[in-house]
Amino acid sequence: MALDTRDGAASAPMQDDLLATSAALHGHVCPRQVLGVRMGMRAAELLHLDLPQGMHDKRLLTIVETDGCFADGISAATGCWLGHRTLRCADLGRIAATFVDTRTGEAIRIRPSHEARRLASTYAPRAGSRWHAYLIGYQRMPPELLLDAEPVRLATPVETLVSSPDRRAICAACGEEVFNGREIVRDGRTLCRACAGVGGYLLPRADPR
Repeated sequence: MALDTRDGAASAPMQDDLLATSAALHGHVCPRQVLGVRMGMRAAELLHLDLPQGMHDKRLLTIVETDGCFADGISAATGCWLGHRTLRCADLGRIAATFVDTRTGEAIRIRPSHEARRLASTYAPRAGSRWHAYLIGYQRMPPELLLDAEPVRLATPVETLVSSPDRRAICAACGEEVFNGREIVRDGRTLCRACAGVGGYLLPRADPR
């Protein structure tokens, strides 16, 4: 899929390839995918990792703070996927991601700089709209201007986040299986998080009568 750069020089070949991968997954390319790809590439530089990682390599764990096309860009650039248990979504509604080297424990949170939108048109002076200015400008801006990165500490240890897919338990309340060590033991009873009142998202249907 050809990317719409309209008015000037193409971005780096690797970046173009990653954007094409993201666009193929998502059906189009958009500014948020560009941000996801650029963040993944920046994480590779700052953590000194060879990304995107292969399907059997689970060294990098990425936690995105929103879903949608941004997350597709992140996955294309990092090789982190929900199905590989290397991508998590902490749905805070923010265009940001934390990249964790599970081997060293080092974690870096990356987000767009506060000036990114304003500066985008400087790098795409002949863009036909603000949307195209973001699409093109985000591809061309130096990472130091486009993105802010800071070292962070995880509230939950990375070993707990990763856990093990082989772990399973039975909830004493609902009887459903719980995988990956996500059960909670309360008063001697093993419970899933929903039955324990921690992290559930469903309510019983109201009585139709």
